[in-house]
Amino acid sequence: MVGMTRSATVTGAALTVGEVAREVGVTVRTLHHYDQIGLVVPSGRSQAGYRLYTAADLERLQHVVVYRRLEMPLDDIRTMLESGDAAEHLRRQRSVVMSRLDELSELVAAIDDALEKTMDQQAMTYEDMKELFGGEFYDHQDEAEQRWGNTDAWKQGQRRVKSYGRAEWEQIKAETDQMQTAMAELFAAGVAADEVPAMDAVETHRAHIDRWWYDCSPAMHCCLGDLYVSDPRFTASYDEAMGAEGLAEWVRAAIYANAERQGVHDVGVEETAEQP
Repeated sequence: MVGMTRSATVTGAALTVGEVAREVGVTVRTLHHYDQIGLVVPSGRSQAGYRLYTAADLERLQHVVVYRRLEMPLDDIRTMLESGDAAEHLRRQRSVVMSRLDELSELVAAIDDALEKTMDQQAMTYEDMKELFGGEFYDHQDEAEQRWGNTDAWKQGQRRVKSYGRAEWEQIKAETDQMQTAMAELFAAGVAADEVPAMDAVETHRAHIDRWWYDCSPAMHCCLGDLYVSDPRFTASYDEAMGAEGLAEWVRAAIYANAERQGVHDVGVEETAEQP
């Protein structure tokens, strides 16, 4: 049992209050209190008349110690000790302990879930962002801020991303990869840019930007399409990264076709100036 002493179990020798306190792991004061209330009374006596704990006393004390660790009141422990033998007490204690284990397992699971959610909401570090999106891509952020930092779209995007944790950034990355793959597959399959599947694919792209970054109208989307073919780095992100030369041009054409499908026929200069 918990705290059972070697001297009590092997030699059967009676122990003093101090010896019991050291070996069982309770204080002398506690033992005196148990003695005073009649819960565990040492029944042996030394030649000098001092009380000693016999093997039977120690067995009773062990049950008290276990029940107390299970946070049972002393009065309830006294009542339990008056009924049942040692085996019955052990079965009761085991049942309570197993119940507590189930409760603690559920509590640990709840704590882990809360911890995971807390970690997901922690701001991503610079190194985290580079690892997730790629160093070359993320290194362009300073340039982008210098170029479009004064636009409403850029400011709106910065306000939004301040609330994003790891979970949101990982979702953004997953959606981006999925969209690019879908467009590359349509292009490779020979789907024309003005066909419905192509327009639907770039509409998903526009909605993604609108949801995560800034309000992206079809006209604004056309400005981005222009950027994909005017800036070699963006062109490479489609043509080279996806292994499909001409994909950037196809994406731009599909964006324009999708805008026209939605009733946008001309892209104004103001929209171009506001492109982030």
